[in-house]
Amino acid sequence: MNSVFLERDKTLLVEITEEIDHHTTDKMRRKIDDDITRYMPRKIIFDFNKVSFMDSAGIGMVIGRYKMMNMLGRNNTDEKC
Repeated sequence: MNSVFLERDKTLLVEITEEIDHHTTDKMRRKIDDDITRYMPRKIIFDFNKVSFMDSAGIGMVIGRYKMMNMLGRNNTDEKC
């Protein structure tokens, strides 16, 4: 997993390059949470292009990051992608 913070857009781009399951989500969750805390992005973009498998633990991890951004007041749902 690679992540890049785009300062100009205040966007955290997370490129996931491995399967997302209950074995990998804890490591991903910690890394993404650390990046959110460090950079305080306005939005997060998950790039799933290289993901070949994702189970319900992966879905839960993504929803958890969405909720975290909402709690921090960082999610702008009015913005079009």
